[in-house]
Amino acid sequence: MIELRLSQDRGHAQHGWLDSWHSFSFADYRDPAHLGFGPLRVINEDRIAPGTGFGTHGHRDMEIISYVLDGALAHQDSMGNGSVIRPGDVQRMSAGTGVMHSEYNHQADAPTHFLQIWIIPDRLGVAPGYEEKHFSAQDKRGRLRLIASPQGEDGSVRIHQQARVYAGLFDGSERAHLAIASDRLAYVHVARGDINLNGQSLKAGDAAKLTGESQVLLEQGQQAEVLVFDLPR
Repeated sequence: MIELRLSQDRGHAQHGWLDSWHSFSFADYRDPAHLGFGPLRVINEDRIAPGTGFGTHGHRDMEIISYVLDGALAHQDSMGNGSVIRPGDVQRMSAGTGVMHSEYNHQADAPTHFLQIWIIPDRLGVAPGYEEKHFSAQDKRGRLRLIASPQGEDGSVRIHQQARVYAGLFDGSERAHLAIASDRLAYVHVARGDINLNGQSLKAGDAAKLTGESQVLLEQGQQAEVLVFDLPR
């Protein structure tokens, strides 16, 4: 079964400095039909105005992945990490027993556009941790590149959950196939462009929940950037 989650049906918050679209219930947006999918709890598509951002705040017992689409995101945390991530960078912060951090638009004259992803860990109380990796456009071109996994396979960032996250870029005749085991779920999020998923057309901001499907087939992309989550039930 494929359940579509269309872009315009997501929750939306406009705070002036922040324009945010919520795929799942978050903050003041509450939708009992969209509380998460497997351990995938949050996908927020955020645009942060220049010179602004999220002040220091805390998290615990959550795997947080930041995926920058445009611009530059500055990060500081209580573990002593400070960095600026840009398109192609994947940042993972394991909040574990507790961590404080801040995120700001590092650009002075343009918004920063990124996806904030939360995955519930498979165990509580792990030590907080931080990691970032770069995945070039060429590395994602016409294929699904593993960017997060339980053991950090194939150079991906390591997460405390039996989930695997892939990213791909597709245009024209480029296509990719991912087999899904019968005891797994899949979630597909289109970050930008247009793509055909298992015969259904999706556009930027659209997503699909796949239950009982044997594959993810992506094809006929038009400047598409896609994230695919292979998840435990």
